[in-house]
Order: sequence, then structure tokens, then C-alpha cells
Amino acid sequence: MKVLIAGATGAIGKPLLNYLNDAGHELFALVRSPKAAGTLKAKSADEVVADALDRASVLEVIQHIKPDVIINELTSLPKHYTPDEMKAAAARDKEVRVKGNANLLAAARETNCHHYVLQSAAFWYAPGPGLADETASFAFDAPPGIAAGCRTYTDLEAAAQESGLQAVLLRYGFFYGPGTWFSPEGDVGEQVRRREVPVIGKGEGIWNWVHVDDAAAATCAAVTADPGVYNVVDDRPVAQSEWLPAFAKFVGAPEPPTVSEEQGLRNSGPDALYYATKLRGASNQRAKAQLAFRPRALEWLGAQASAAV
Repeated sequence: MKVLIAGATGAIGKPLLNYLNDAGHELFALVRSPKAAGTLKAKSADEVVADALDRASVLEVIQHIKPDVIINELTSLPKHYTPDEMKAAAARDKEVRVKGNANLLAAARETNCHHYVLQSAAFWYAPGPGLADETASFAFDAPPGIAAGCRTYTDLEAAAQESGLQAVLLRYGFFYGPGTWFSPEGDVGEQVRRREVPVIGKGEGIWNWVHVDDAAAATCAAVTADPGVYNVVDDRPVAQSEWLPAFAKFVGAPEPPTVSEEQGLRNSGPDALYYATKLRGASNQRAKAQLAFRPRALEWLGAQASAAV
């Protein structure tokens, strides 16, 4: 099939293009400007130029290509994963996601592209017992930054589901692996080596992870999947108190510091405190059943276990 990928230069873009190419699809990667053209290392995709925020240019490109599937991986995230930089990037990121999503959906309808795959998130489910499935509510009562993100994702998903297209909503966990913040070369790896990332309180917040290659494999499967919502997370969501010390060892860092909840709130803000203490794990059973999703174990926990043996 003809597949258009918006956001192909992001963390998931390179592995996604590889999986889609191996599956035999004809690929088109949307890039924002002529200067951006040629930035993709994968030669399997034709680069097409359109600003996702410009409805007319998006429509022109999609009318020309007439894709069978559009994959929306649009983001505008900062290089550094810190509370200040995330806050500074929030307005731009929301604009790119919301307006880009609206423009892609409108062009898809006008060109009779029926299948649409959207990036969403599985790490902001409201606190509750057990692992959250796709019917659970987002954490609208969380601190303001997280609550705003929950509303944005809800609006994005609703727009796709109400568009009349066959919408597949992929709620990813936190990406880790090459090209992401969570890798030995990534920004969080650097911060952990500088002992800037503490365990806060008891570190009971449960994080949902997914290797970026596994996320790409699930996204490739979504091109032909039934419409619906899928949690694309690995098999074992894990508390901050467990994953962070293991990650530190994995990236060659000393043991991370531990601070009280009061210190965490004062130093890092309410969102970081929530992440450390309130996040809820998500179930991947639907993705495993319907996307043949087979995620690997969290890389640095596996490394820690091997070292112990």
C-alpha cells in the first residue's frame, strides 16, 4: 500500500520506515521544508515537502500521493528532557499535534484515504488498581501540566475516531533505545550520570516502557489492523524505584540520589513528583492479541539480571 508518514524524522521514524519497507509498502515521508529534505537516511521513502501546520500544503501533497494509509507521528519535543524545557516546548508541541492532526484528517477525508494511525500515550492513565486497559480514564485530576496533556490526547483521539476514517490509536509507553532520551547516549542518560535524576519518595509511580523498535513494529502492524485503541507497552510496567537505579547502572552512572516528596516537588515540580509517585501501569493484552505485538524485556533490567548471574 501507499503509506504517508508525518513525523518520520522523529525517534520512531527511522525504525518505522525500515519495518514498513520490509513489509513491502510504498513509503512517503512528510518533511516540513526543502531544507529538511534529504535528512532521512532511509532510502526506502520518497520525501515530500509540506508544513503540517499549513492545511493547503498538506492537502496538495496528499492529493498528489493519494495514500492508502496516513501515519501521524507528529511531535515537537525538545532535545533535553527537563521540566523547564518540556514546559517551554508544550505550546509548540500541542500546536503541531492538534493542528497537524486536523490537517491530516481533513486531507485524508478529501482524498478518500480510509486508514489513519495516530500516536497517543499509555502513561497517563488515572491511578487505580491493577494495569489499565484501553477503557480506563486518563488522569484529568493530575497536576496541571499532565492534565493538559491528557486533554490534548483525548481531543486528538476523539478527532480521529469521529472523522469517519478507520482510525487506529496507538498509546505508546515511554520510548527507550537508540535516538531516544532513555539510552546511554540520550539526554536522560547524561542527566543520570550527573546524578540529576533522583528517586522521589518511595518511587512507586509505575512506568510503561516500549523499545522504539518494538513500537515501530506495532505501528507497521497497525497499517492493516482493525480500528480501535491499543496500549503499545512492554509486558512489565515497573516502578521508578526499580527502573531508575537499574538504568543508572546500565549507563555507567553512580546510584541515583533519593529525595523526599517535598524535596522533589520543590526541586522538580508537580509533574515530576506525579511521574515518580502516581503513574499507573497499562495492559498490552489487546495489542498482543490483535497486532501480534511481542515486546522485549526492558533492556537495562535484563542487563542487571544478567550481571547478577
